[in-house]
Amino acid sequence: MNRIKKILKEKGIKQIWLANQLGKSYNMINSYVQNRRQPSLEDLYRIAEILDVDIKELLESNKKEE
Repeated sequence: MNRIKKILKEKGIKQIWLANQLGKSYNMINSYVQNRRQPSLEDLYRIAEILDVDIKELLESNKKEE
């Protein structure tokens, strides 16, 4: 699972803008945002760079807290 949707909302950035910056279709970005698809590692790094966040901020931990 990724946190792209949350980061976009926090930064007030539209999906269409990210799509243009990344050179991807709006539908592809929307798939990432809705967690229907996961971006490749390369795209995830590019998204982090474009959004000016650490890549770790885009990822949700799958570790269970005890």
